[in-house]
Amino acid sequence: MKLICSLLFTFALACGLLHGADAAPRTILFFGDSLTAGYGLDDPVTQAFPGLIQKKITAAGLPCRVINAGLSGETTAGGLRRIDWVLRMPVDVFVLELGGNDGLRGLSPAVAANNLQGIIDKVRAKNPSVKLVVAGMQMPSSMGAAYTREFTAIFPALAKANNATLIPFLLEGVGGMPEMNLPDGFHPNTTGHEIVAATIWKTLEPLLR
Repeated sequence: MKLICSLLFTFALACGLLHGADAAPRTILFFGDSLTAGYGLDDPVTQAFPGLIQKKITAAGLPCRVINAGLSGETTAGGLRRIDWVLRMPVDVFVLELGGNDGLRGLSPAVAANNLQGIIDKVRAKNPSVKLVVAGMQMPSSMGAAYTREFTAIFPALAKANNATLIPFLLEGVGGMPEMNLPDGFHPNTTGHEIVAATIWKTLEPLLR
């Protein structure tokens, strides 16, 4: 939780300095697990994909600030418990990146889907005009064909049911590529995060413009 507070403060301060107090920048909240948090990076604030998205936003001259609300080890159930705390601030664009830890633990995809829907419901109740982005995730084939199919199907179904924008696979070009990941094979390195940021930006930029 201390890491989240530090990230929230850092991004809020940076955006205030960049845009000025009267700019009223829109808030983009990345809500996720260790992928969002930048696990294993030397400087997660600047090297993880939310920080890289902030750099793209600043370069594009868009009046938006990025908030990194990633928490390593987070499951969909944990996210559902945590979301009320995060929503103390207004949110204009909400990027949901959760589910990977559920999948790696072999937890029920149906339960994960219900938890993710619960998070979306809370976000919409607090911010009715919010734009939603759902980041899709996939499991390695070692989890079994039936399970991987059921898990992968969570995210497009969730996006369709909630009129959200879907990123089909967050780790496109990164997942399963040793050179793009830390030695653990699961978490992107700095190069991997740059690719993830580029994948997200293709979806996010049109929403911001």
